[in-house]
Amino acid sequence: MVYSANEQRYDAMPYNKTGRSGLKLPAVSLGLWHNFGGVDTFELGARLVRRAFDQGITHFDLANNYGPPTGSAEETFGRIMRTELAPYRDELIISTKAGYRMGPGPYGERGSRKSMLSSLDQSLKRLGLEYVDIFYSHRYDSDTPLEETMGALDQAVRQGKALYVGISNYGPEQAREAIAILKRLGTPCLIHQVHYSMYERRLEQGLQQVLEEEGVGSIAYSPLARGLLSDRYLETIPADSRAAGGSVFLNREDITEQKLAKSRQLNQLAAERGQSLAQMAVAWVLRQGRVTSALIGASKEQQIDDIIGATKQLDFAQEELKAIERILS
Repeated sequence: MVYSANEQRYDAMPYNKTGRSGLKLPAVSLGLWHNFGGVDTFELGARLVRRAFDQGITHFDLANNYGPPTGSAEETFGRIMRTELAPYRDELIISTKAGYRMGPGPYGERGSRKSMLSSLDQSLKRLGLEYVDIFYSHRYDSDTPLEETMGALDQAVRQGKALYVGISNYGPEQAREAIAILKRLGTPCLIHQVHYSMYERRLEQGLQQVLEEEGVGSIAYSPLARGLLSDRYLETIPADSRAAGGSVFLNREDITEQKLAKSRQLNQLAAERGQSLAQMAVAWVLRQGRVTSALIGASKEQQIDDIIGATKQLDFAQEELKAIERILS
């Protein structure tokens, strides 16, 4: 049966201006870091993407090495594009990245012009696209001059292989320098992707000020602290969870009783606000326009439904914000 998108998909989702650009991103975006690899079920990935788009999520975020195996998330999304979303290409923001380990040898990672542009070419083949909307430098590379890495991003735009460029996981001074180089080249930095949640506050350590001063948008990945800011781990570690599965990104040792105690208190506060803990965590990231979009992952359609519900109540009273800080401290 041919997929036909929900006609009311734009009715409820807020869309935020990205820095000083004219591009708007949905308040909630979907990342394909997990659950879209070759080891996962294609139909699950397709259902998740359809559910997200039907509710106004227009931004789908990838990287060259997402899987496993590496590259397979892009292949999965490319197949979804061909079979489900091809008629809606102009309504989608599709991003990918290069910088972390993708393949063997000296050109399979980092920020050289060779590795960045070769990676983008391979990403486009896997995705089956002529261009991506956003191409990121996935991480700062101290072995490569920033002029070279940013020059590769500029070249990607000039070749018509990307519409915008961004940086990810850069520190404040690295970001400021990268933004300045891109500005001189005539390809402004659109956005910075940063790990940000109630448990991870690096955005607040100088980076946010740089982005605001330079007019660059931001997107927060892992706003739920890889599930710790949801009801998933409040009582026990579910058998089907990432932690139980031996993930290198979250294991049992990460789920300390101290963090669980904080999450339970935060869960109570969320309930008093009429939200789930996951909804409050996303609303907190988006509070007062702090970031352009919250980048979530999902393994179930219901998780997407729940988190999108956060957009119905993004405001916090000052007492609520103070209560959150007391719990976290």
